[in-house]
Amino acid sequence: MADELMLEIVTPERLAFSDVVEEVTLPGGEGEFGVLVGHVPFLSSIRIGELNYTKDHKKTYYLVGEGYAEVTGLKATVLVESIEAASSIIVEEAKRDKESAEARLAGMDKENPDYGKIKKSLDMAETRIKVSEKV
Repeated sequence: MADELMLEIVTPERLAFSDVVEEVTLPGGEGEFGVLVGHVPFLSSIRIGELNYTKDHKKTYYLVGEGYAEVTGLKATVLVESIEAASSIIVEEAKRDKESAEARLAGMDKENPDYGKIKKSLDMAETRIKVSEKV
């Protein structure tokens, strides 16, 4: 057990994943980072992006929302707003969401109270499309 990395991914609704993996790559607030067993302990914010892990020499991809990660030498705990498996993403829906967000942002002043929320929707849609291509 000392040479295994435990990965737990938690959303507000559920424990989305809990298993031993070979490595995990996360979209950190300061940039993407990878975690292997024995990694130095640290905390990081998580931005909207791609999370992937390798188990049995096979990569699995997810879209994750914002959150936090705690890494220890033997465990990575990821707390995120949302998680979506690349294999379950409906690309046409993601493209419609992207177009809708772009249309709503067109000409909108950045000072508008809705700007940040719509920009976040656009980021999620664009990342959803990118992650869906990994399958």
